[in-house]
Amino acid sequence: MAKNNANYGNDSIRQLKDEERVRLRPAVIFGSDGLDGCAHAAFEILSNAVDEARQGYGKLITLTAFRDGSIQVEDNGRGCPLDWNPSEKRFNWELVFCELYAGGKYNNNEGGDYDFSLGTNGLGSCATQYASEYMDVTVWRDGNKYSLHFKKGKVVGTKKKALEIEPTDEDRTGTTIKWRPDLEVFTSISIPHEWYRETMRRQAVVNANVTFRLRIEGDDGEFAEEDFCYPKGIEDYVLEKVGADYLTEPFFIEADRRGRDREDLPDYNVKITACLCFSRTFQMQEYYHNSSWLENGGSPEKAARSALTSAIDAYIKQQGKYNKNESGIKWQDVQDCLVLVTNCFSTQTSYENQTKKAINNRFIQQAMTAFFKERLSTYLIENKDAANKIMEQVLINKRSRENAEKTRQSIKTNLQQKTDMANRVQKFIDCRSKDKTRREVYIVEGDSAAGAIRTSRDAEFQGVMPVRGKILNCLKEDYPRIFKSDVIMDLMRVLGCGVEIKDKRIKNLGAFDLDNLNWSKVIICTDADVDGYHIRTLILTMLYRLVPTLIDEGYVYIAESPLYEINCKEKTYFAYTELEKNDILAEIGDQKCSINRSKGLGENDPDMMWLTTMNPETRRLIKVEPEDVAKMETMFNLLLGNDEAGRKRHIAEHGKEYLDQLDLQ
Repeated sequence: MAKNNANYGNDSIRQLKDEERVRLRPAVIFGSDGLDGCAHAAFEILSNAVDEARQGYGKLITLTAFRDGSIQVEDNGRGCPLDWNPSEKRFNWELVFCELYAGGKYNNNEGGDYDFSLGTNGLGSCATQYASEYMDVTVWRDGNKYSLHFKKGKVVGTKKKALEIEPTDEDRTGTTIKWRPDLEVFTSISIPHEWYRETMRRQAVVNANVTFRLRIEGDDGEFAEEDFCYPKGIEDYVLEKVGADYLTEPFFIEADRRGRDREDLPDYNVKITACLCFSRTFQMQEYYHNSSWLENGGSPEKAARSALTSAIDAYIKQQGKYNKNESGIKWQDVQDCLVLVTNCFSTQTSYENQTKKAINNRFIQQAMTAFFKERLSTYLIENKDAANKIMEQVLINKRSRENAEKTRQSIKTNLQQKTDMANRVQKFIDCRSKDKTRREVYIVEGDSAAGAIRTSRDAEFQGVMPVRGKILNCLKEDYPRIFKSDVIMDLMRVLGCGVEIKDKRIKNLGAFDLDNLNWSKVIICTDADVDGYHIRTLILTMLYRLVPTLIDEGYVYIAESPLYEINCKEKTYFAYTELEKNDILAEIGDQKCSINRSKGLGENDPDMMWLTTMNPETRRLIKVEPEDVAKMETMFNLLLGNDEAGRKRHIAEHGKEYLDQLDLQ
């Protein structure tokens, strides 16, 4: 039935004004109202300093991250104009910091002040100001010091008196902006220090000979400083990344082009710079535009894919190195041994959105494609030894990929056979229900435990999958060996969702699809002893490596059986920890009772198994929630790596600690 919309009328429509446009909808400008958006706001202010340095005004940019989340960006450029603008009949500070789509970079293609700039939309400074708890702006230019202060998106003081101007004897120009992102706008403002380091490093890479200084305030109030500078820009960066481990020496190429995206549009200037080499052991491709890292690529990435693949394919054909009826190479075969950094500059840019993670200029793609193809083809002709090394490595990559693909397809077919699981998987015990929202599967240790759980379970919705012995350590083994294990393959068939492969040579193995998972809960059930913990960890490791999404989405549980059975005259108690045992004994006081250590799963009677391990009303399950995957991987390495003494010591000392976190599910 349709809802009554009597309250929705003409007065329901409203327009967001001034700072509301950002404060109430930050994701529209910054791409997110979380940390990503907060970090992008910081990048917007940094971008203005970078644009000044690119024009040759200032060689030092300093970013300071304070303990309270405040950020400061300082440059020694020309200083942002803030005073009266006779053309606009407003103060420039109003246009820059209080007006969206206002700035000095709209006429770059017509000989403006900035020929190649990061800032193009006139949004960043204003949007960041609107999204700040406070912002303080200080500018040195024309022999004066200009000061502005904002709070919650509004200027402090009246428009005529907001701008403080005082003469100064300081022989300097530049802009300093300090602000604190507002927690009323962003869900978090704790930008990781590593983000600052990576951002400053990347800017140093594509702005040759400009020093980017990062200052981070520590808990003691002291500032740690770190400078990033590459005198030769991307050339120095490629050498730093590849070191001496290259197949061909890095070489730098550049060109200037002019053209248009469409016949009826004006021409614009493009400057293409790139540095590339080939390596047997290292691969990296990074694309930048006007100093902005194109995380999602766009036009430059498409150009590199097309041009480099085509040029190398043509050379292989020319040399007659393809086998009879062999197909040509693909981009992945080139990519696997290619180290490439490009930084394209243009006076007109079509970013996919304000976050500037990709561009889609048609002419830039065409110009870069033609340029890369021409220069690499020439390089291959003029450098015979290097060309042959590249050709041989690319062919090795191609044939390895094709062999892996054949293996992948074989395993995929094996995993996705549409036949009855109970007939295909030895000793698997299915349940009757076909409702995936109810079905649960218990992964148990050995046949005896499987038998006990089979007699204890509710056969309507609980299935049982026994694991025979200790399975492979999936953290240490490679994929071919893992997928030769019948135990692992059987378990994957029972789960039904395929597997996730992070090895780029075996992509989409089993075509993982969470919708194909046959169960609402995957429950690991092992004995509460050292061997049981070890087997449990091996199973978790297997799931963590092959189907991590099941853990991330909360499908994986650990079932706990009690450590003690305490029998009194009128009641039986179950204790899952030593602490619980002591609490129960204190509660029952002087009653006579017997305390029995828990038996193995295969030795428990059905009623007790149902009560303690199977019954949704009384059982204890731990949902596996890897809040910190890195920490989990470190723990798996300790438990399953080569340090046997350390592993045994850890299990003995800490094996039962997590039991205090049990919860009824």
